[in-house]
Amino acid sequence: MKNIPSVDLSDFLSENPSKKQKFIKEIGKAYEEIGFVALKGHFLTDTLSKKLYSKIKHFFELPNNVKESYEIEGIGGQRGYTSFGKESAKGRLEGDLKEFWHFGQEVVENEKLKAEYPQNVKVKEVPNFNKIGIETFQMLEKTAIYVLRALALYIGLEEFYFDKFVTNGNSILRPIHYPPIHGEPKGAVRAAAHGDINLITLLMGASASGLEVQNKKGDWIPVTALPEQLVINVGDMLERLTNNKLRSTIHRVVNPPREDWKKPRYSIPFFTHPISEMSLNCLSECISDSQPKMYDDITAGEFLNERLRELGLIK
Repeated sequence: MKNIPSVDLSDFLSENPSKKQKFIKEIGKAYEEIGFVALKGHFLTDTLSKKLYSKIKHFFELPNNVKESYEIEGIGGQRGYTSFGKESAKGRLEGDLKEFWHFGQEVVENEKLKAEYPQNVKVKEVPNFNKIGIETFQMLEKTAIYVLRALALYIGLEEFYFDKFVTNGNSILRPIHYPPIHGEPKGAVRAAAHGDINLITLLMGASASGLEVQNKKGDWIPVTALPEQLVINVGDMLERLTNNKLRSTIHRVVNPPREDWKKPRYSIPFFTHPISEMSLNCLSECISDSQPKMYDDITAGEFLNERLRELGLIK
């Protein structure tokens, strides 16, 4: 496999049962084998995508003291700004060569969750920054819900199994800026090899190459997608829930060749998280004599806190 498989969400959304089943089979097989797909037919428009990229470039070009005024202590970076080099991959001491912003859930009709989640941080220097960010968040969340419906059917669950967990879930939209590299990185990379924490991740097209995924043989495969596609991968929560049936593939963002060190890179992933009470206990549909239960019982909230500590974002 030279690249990741491509699938079309419009097949799943169609009234044609055979097309719907084709999508379910294709995405399920891809997630068993490589853990990544390139998806077209989603709900995010090119216009909205371009607007958000314009807004985040404006934000990251602001002076450091302005950006740092949006860095909120005590919430593990869940909202607002996280400064350069602060996050590191699990098991690594070197900080990744990036800075980023977090948009979170705007909770609807659930006062308990509204009180549980930190509020989104409003940026005054960039007009419509928050408006465009939240609109993008909502279109990616809508896409994620339909992908999870397909995966529920593939696993053998009821189609809408994930809806109640992802609706008002603790999802994150993360615009990332990888600044130009001005000196020898000394072992640090733009994003060290890691698996994502969440259920699934939806990645809007990055502004430069660099994303690679690791296949079953241990080889690194560059990920390329067409401009109209989202790259979507399985996270550790879904791997755990499905008892390793669906794979959370290790991936990384490598540093560019030296001649491209002066070029910045922008990337915007959407991390689909459930509500914290969701059980990640291995599903009975994914346990058998040949595949015994691999993980201890845990909730999504407990798992998230455990991983944020490992990443150095909370103490």
